[in-house]
Amino acid sequence: MDEKIFSENTLEEKKLIELAHEARKHAYTPYSGFQVGAALLTKKGKVYLGCNIENASYTPTNCAERTAFFKAVSEGEREFAAIAIVGGASDTEAKETCAPCGVCRQIMREFCDPQEFRILLEDGKGGVLNFKLEELLPLGFGPENLAR
Repeated sequence: MDEKIFSENTLEEKKLIELAHEARKHAYTPYSGFQVGAALLTKKGKVYLGCNIENASYTPTNCAERTAFFKAVSEGEREFAAIAIVGGASDTEAKETCAPCGVCRQIMREFCDPQEFRILLEDGKGGVLNFKLEELLPLGFGPENLAR
């Protein structure tokens, strides 16, 4: 199983980034050559890994972030604390900032509190950029917009 368990109080950003690098190694990217890895931290301290998976017809391609979320949700998880994302060309180390696409941000919005959920992006220089979801998806549409 590719999930890891951590204490919320001891998990460091660096460790979550390292796990995202581990996930990136499994990316299937024969068309773009751009590999992405994600490590999704639940509020219970479990981590689910995801990688991007391409398809020849492009539309069914799935991002690393959504892979991690779908794995976690399919296992019954519904509360998330943070996600780390790394990416870059397949023949190199991830040395650039790889932000989530709009669809992935919307998936995050479905399951996460935009004022609390953290998105960690390696900056390509050894540092980590730390955003709240609301910073990357302002005025996001969420489940409460459909409340009856």
